[in-house]
Amino acid sequence: MQLQLSSWPEIEAYLKTSRGAIMPIGSTEQHGPNGLIGTDALCAEGIARGVGDKTGAVVGPTIGVGMAHHHMTFPGSMTLKPSTLVLVIRDYVMALAEHGFERFLFVNGHGGNIATIQAAFYEIYSERRALGSPSVRCRLVNWWDNPGVQRLSKELYGVAEGSHATASEVAVTQHLFPDHIKSAELDPPIAPSGRFYDAADYRRRFPDGRIGSNPGLATPEHGKQFYDAAVEAIAGTYAEFLAEA
Repeated sequence: MQLQLSSWPEIEAYLKTSRGAIMPIGSTEQHGPNGLIGTDALCAEGIARGVGDKTGAVVGPTIGVGMAHHHMTFPGSMTLKPSTLVLVIRDYVMALAEHGFERFLFVNGHGGNIATIQAAFYEIYSERRALGSPSVRCRLVNWWDNPGVQRLSKELYGVAEGSHATASEVAVTQHLFPDHIKSAELDPPIAPSGRFYDAADYRRRFPDGRIGSNPGLATPEHGKQFYDAAVEAIAGTYAEFLAEA
């Protein structure tokens, strides 16, 4: 049940039976030569919708631009300052809480968002406590961070999964958007790994944008497996979240 494709009477009726919402959040940033710039937002949105279909939950609008300063030397990448992203998350939650939503499960597609999302939750809790407002609960899940997805990643790609522009996330986009599959020469097939500091240092160390990955191994069929595993795991997490005392 997508919020944006619902009418207000439908949401009013929903709130009589549930106070939970699924909130997809991702990023708009480079994902190597054959990865879509919207990979992180597209994966989060697609999987969140799958969870909504499975659980009957309302799925809010995707926060599609995240904290991606380190990708800004690659054309097309976009970013918010951490402080801006905190305010965006705060405003999304506070607006829906005003209507009676109480539990917000954020389905995240970008590792660089994690610290900022957690900070936003505590900004929300602090503000609502100061105002004496009814409490809300916010929880974060990364779509890839569950045993089913991790097992598949290891079985299908091993060390070639990497940590950015990964084969698994590219596979999910290939499943979700089969008309937008990209091909590119990847040299070396498995990109180098390591740490980085700022955007210029990232581009110097990882000139094609990948970190430790070979997304050339991705297929739409793999993507369907990752999608199903993520939806199953997150649907279980959502049910547990709603059932918490």
